[in-house]
Amino acid sequence: MRTKEEGRAKRKRRIRKRVNGTAERPRLSVFRSGKHIYAQVVDDLGGATLAAASTLHKDVRGAGDKRTKDDAAKAVGTAIAQACKQKGIGKVVFDRNGFLYHGRLKALADAAREAGLSF
Repeated sequence: MRTKEEGRAKRKRRIRKRVNGTAERPRLSVFRSGKHIYAQVVDDLGGATLAAASTLHKDVRGAGDKRTKDDAAKAVGTAIAQACKQKGIGKVVFDRNGFLYHGRLKALADAAREAGLSF
């Protein structure tokens, strides 16, 4: 029987075969843990992280324990979109990193789209 981690690793390998970030259209990679959510925009060809945001950053942390995980994910989505806009990035490829596109990942993606990021 396959564990959750093995299933996610398999999905991640399958996704990463097709999803690749370039300088013109970098990859928006999302990772979620039980408590926090992280997003970074990566140029795979140059091997550099162009922008990053997470629930641990001071500007996103804000309300702390009084908000839900979905609200925190929305705040991270908005923050990553603003960071991208400052760097002149308008289009990205979304890498869900093996996680199902549901719940916090969907909330982050929707918030990033609303803030002006295109993917």
